[in-house]
Amino acid sequence: MASPRLSPALNVVVAAVQKAGRRLLRDFGEAEKLQVSVKGPGDFVSQADLVAEETLRRELSRARPGFAFRMEESGLSGPDDWEWRWVVDPLDGTTNFLHGLPHWAISVGIEKRTGTDTSEVVAGVIYNPAADEMFWAERGMGAFLNDRRLRVSGRKDLREAVFATGIPFAGVPRKTEFGQILQRVMPQVAGVRRFGAASLDLAWTAAGRYDGYWELGIHPWDMAAGLVMVREAGGFATDPEGGDAWPGGDVVAGNTALHGRLRDFVAEGLAAAAAQRSARPAEPAPGARAPVPAGGESPPRG
Repeated sequence: MASPRLSPALNVVVAAVQKAGRRLLRDFGEAEKLQVSVKGPGDFVSQADLVAEETLRRELSRARPGFAFRMEESGLSGPDDWEWRWVVDPLDGTTNFLHGLPHWAISVGIEKRTGTDTSEVVAGVIYNPAADEMFWAERGMGAFLNDRRLRVSGRKDLREAVFATGIPFAGVPRKTEFGQILQRVMPQVAGVRRFGAASLDLAWTAAGRYDGYWELGIHPWDMAAGLVMVREAGGFATDPEGGDAWPGGDVVAGNTALHGRLRDFVAEGLAAAAAQRSARPAEPAPGARAPVPAGGESPPRG
């Protein structure tokens, strides 16, 4: 995809994700044959992730050798005094990919250092090769799907809204928080969707397909490109308190009419979960002796 609107840096990203995407599409057709390892419960990394990440590293380094990297699989690399950094998820939605579900993406954000310990994302690309949809955005230039300008949805009535989220899977904490939020959202809206790729959830919010999105505990590479995309499409993307969601954690995104309502639901759910947790009796530490009952005798041992 070539567009006169693309800056030189975004042209580099588009070319890189298209190259990685072609290989991923070939692997997608033979996903059952891929070598897969487990990073944690329900968290997989395939040979396809690793090959795509190496392709992106090679292509982006060739075009911008001074940029550093923040990558999902290989972590941080590049100069310590970096001014610009690529934030890369080579395959967001690995579980979908391995199950033959055509909802996965490559996400690349461009991060600019603004201080000793601060930075901001100024541009990004999210590419779904299976659908050949290239979402891209640059601060001050707008957000686009291929060459079509994106705007967040115009819905104002919660009863007509469809929100997206990520459900905590095996081994992921904060299930209580998710449950508390969901029980506040579900009765108020037309639907809640969980498709399993955070970058596309944000891109689809920017495109107006979703009216909002929330998720807890996501990583910088999950959100980098998507945050700038939602904002450039006229929406809001914040943390549950209304602050900056970057560089990672809890995210609430949505159109201008519904973002505040969704943010309230999330904040209320988090507060309820905290209260629920504090009301539980403290569990004894592993190996600690059980409390002595009122009669003064030690409890029987089995």
